[in-house]
Formats: sequence, C-alpha cells, structure tokens
Amino acid sequence: MLFNSIDFLIFFPIVLLVYFVFPHRVRYIWLLAASYFFYMCWNPLYIVLILLSTVITYICGRAVGKLKNTTGMEEHKQKKLMKLVIAVGFLSNIVMLIYFKYANFLIETLNPVLAGFHIGPVNEFDILLPVGISFYIFQALGYIVDVYRGTIKSEKNFLKYALFVSFFPQLVAGPIERSGNLLNQIKEEPSHKLWDYRRVTSGLILMLWGYFLKVVIADRTAVLVNTVFVGYEGYQMTALMAGAVAFAVQIYCDFSGYSMIAIGAAKVLGFQLMENFDTPYFAVSIVDFWRRWHISLSTWFRDYLYIPLGGSRCSKLKKYRNILITFGVSGLWHGANWTYVAWGLLHGAYQIAEKELAPLARKINDRCHTKTDSFGYRFFRGLVTFVLVDIAWIFFRADSLHQAVHYIKRMVLYRDWWSLFDQQIYTLGLDIRELHILGFALLTLLLVELIKYKKGELIDAFLQRQWIVFRWCVLFMLLFVCIVFGYYGPGFDSSQFIYFQF
Repeated sequence: MLFNSIDFLIFFPIVLLVYFVFPHRVRYIWLLAASYFFYMCWNPLYIVLILLSTVITYICGRAVGKLKNTTGMEEHKQKKLMKLVIAVGFLSNIVMLIYFKYANFLIETLNPVLAGFHIGPVNEFDILLPVGISFYIFQALGYIVDVYRGTIKSEKNFLKYALFVSFFPQLVAGPIERSGNLLNQIKEEPSHKLWDYRRVTSGLILMLWGYFLKVVIADRTAVLVNTVFVGYEGYQMTALMAGAVAFAVQIYCDFSGYSMIAIGAAKVLGFQLMENFDTPYFAVSIVDFWRRWHISLSTWFRDYLYIPLGGSRCSKLKKYRNILITFGVSGLWHGANWTYVAWGLLHGAYQIAEKELAPLARKINDRCHTKTDSFGYRFFRGLVTFVLVDIAWIFFRADSLHQAVHYIKRMVLYRDWWSLFDQQIYTLGLDIRELHILGFALLTLLLVELIKYKKGELIDAFLQRQWIVFRWCVLFMLLFVCIVFGYYGPGFDSSQFIYFQF
C-alpha cells in the first residue's frame, strides 16, 4: 500500500478513527493489527519474514536482559554469553537478508569466477525482494545491541515490541528508529489528549508537504531523469548534466517526501519519529552532508558499525579503513549491485580526501585571509560539495558501472554549451508547461529549505506561528497543486517510492 495511493487515503482515516475510540491501554494492539495489514497489502507472505525477525530479536533481547541481571556469574563469562546471543540474533537476521536481497547478486558475481575454472554456472533463485526488509531488520538488530549496551531494558511485552518493529508509518522506508525513542513511546501510557488539534494539524501539514515533494516534484522530475539515463548515449554534456542534477532533486524529494509523510502520520497518532533530513544540499562538506542526509541510517552505521570497528580512536590508516568499510557496507545495504558499492566507496573516498586536505585548506585560508564565515565562501564550498555528491548520484542511478562511467565520460568530453540556449531542455521528457510547474515547485522547495536552514523549523512549526489566513492560504495552495498537478494530473501515474526497493 503506497502512501500516494487512494488505498492509503482510505486506510489512514479508518486507523485514526478506531485508534482514538479505543481505550489507551489497548491502542497499541490496534496499531499492531493495522501495521501488519499495511505490510501484507504488498504480499501476505511477507508477514512471515517480519514475524520471524521479530520473534528472533525479541528472544535475543530477553536473553541478553536476563543475562545482564544474573548474579553470581563471572563477568567475562556473562559478557561472552551475551555476545553469543547477539551473534545468533545478527547472524540469523543477516542470513535472511542476504538470501532475499543478495543471493542472486552473489551468484551473478560468482559465475564468471566459476567459468574461469570451467565450472558450469549456478542457477539464480526465483526470489521476490520483500519490501522494506533492510529497514525493519536494522531496526530490530539495533534493539538487541541497545539492550546489551544498557541504553534500554529488554521489552517483556511481545506485542509492544512487535509494534516497534512493524509500526506502519515508518515500516518500509524508515526512518530507522531507535528503541530508546519509539519503543519507549509505545511502552508509555499516552499523555496527550484524545484529540490534540495543534498536534494533529501539525502532523497533517507535514504529510501534505511530503505529498507535495513526492507527487509534484519527485514524480515529475523522474520523467526527465528516466529520459536522459535510458538514452544517455544519444545526449551530450548539457542534457547529461540536467539528468544528473534532476536525479539529485528526484531522490531527495522522493525520500524526504516519504519521511515527511511517515513523521506526519506518526505525529497525528501521537508519536514523535526522528528527523531524517536536514537541508542536505546546503551542506558545505561531505562530512556535513552525511550529518544531514538519511540521518537515521548514517547514525545507525556510525553507532553499530563504525564505532565497533574502532571509529576514529585508532591510527590514521585504521580510521580510513573503518570509513571505507562503513560506506562500502552502506552502499551495499542500498542494493545488490556494484553501482551502490561504488557510490558508497566514493563517498568514503571523499571523506578521506576531505580530512587529508583539511590542513592544506586551513593554511591557504590563513595565508589569503579568507573570511570563512562569509556567504561567498560557504556558497563556494556548498557548490563543490553538491557537485561531488551529484557525481556520486550518477553511480547510484545507473544500471551498471559501465553506464555510470560512460555517462560521466560523455558529460565531460561531449561539450555543447550552445544547447543551453536552443531549448533542448524541452526535449527531455517534459514540455514547457511541465517545466514551468516544476520550476514553481522547486522555488517553493527552496523557500521551505531556507526557512529550515535559517530558523531550524520544519514547515509545520513555521506555519503554526503565522497569521491564520496566510497559513490556510498556503495549505490550500499546496493541496490544490498536489491534486491538480500531482500524479492525478494527465500523464502521471502513482509510482513507488525509490527507497521501497531497499
């Protein structure tokens, strides 16, 4: 069930109505049933996997919790047993993830090697990737580590824990929630009123903004992106640059749009999910970009992979090794293709280069008396960062490493500056009317991003402070644009969110 579908627009109000009628003590049971129904709408068999992951991590969490409270056992033996339990939990979930997501990728990679030894190819499996499997498995694995570290106690109520793993607003594409946040909210008795007008309207505003990002910007930009990337061999620099920049816009609006709808829907229900994006294209370095992009995933890898590997508290070579491993795994998490690995390693290489060049940059700035806090300097750094990020996005979008490399090669070698003035942009899938609509939508996005960057406020908080007439004019305008110029308009169909495939 897609957020941008009629089914969800029927499903969500029904869930709300029953939720606010039910007594507080049993609301979580209704949300669990609704979450399982939501997930089963893709494929009823998917529920077996999420239940299996939930049961395994619940048992592991309870076992670790009991071991922590066991007295009279030697400390080293206690830790050894807890680590064994965690290893079982991780191994079983990772094996499940590898089978459903990476089995055919591993076979494709292995077959050329086997051919070199004159061994026949291994047949691929007929596997349908369960939607959102990477997200809920990572969320569940984070829980058992948190129990081991003592940041949260093991949950005794299986149904409440099951809701934590399967909470439908963020089930299939995040944010990847921490147990210390979402599970604690599920465990606590709701303190809010039956119907808090300000909270509910705030959540609905976030949902509306998320729909605007998805159906007006992301889905429209996707037409241009698909046109250029599919036929990239027939285009030169200008069109290829337009396609690359458009994909940067598409993936941001698509994924942040989903996150906004998820955060807004949870807020209407009385739950606060973590922020997943913080104006990432205003970043002034690659490190800064990863503080702002897909925050729930980047912090997950930081806390559960990078730091356990040794983090930065080791030699320079080991620190850089840890960075490359973390970003390489992050790339592989996104998909079973070497293009995603290349994307991750490229970002890792960016960070290493950034750290190595930092002393030289500081020396040059000191010699030149550069005003590093000036708008011009920050704008220049932001532009360089965006270019580097956008180059990496080409690998993320391309179907193969060959396509990505040749895309960049054509973009560099086949220059056609004159195309900027000969209306070639109108031949890339969107006519002049659609490009004007997209331009207006992007200006709206830029304004909202500037408000967030300068004031640290999401659109709901900003509008709640405004004159009521202005607020409702903005909301009706957004609603009108979504209905008339979104996927309901001619030529546009409801499409799946990009991150559902991960």
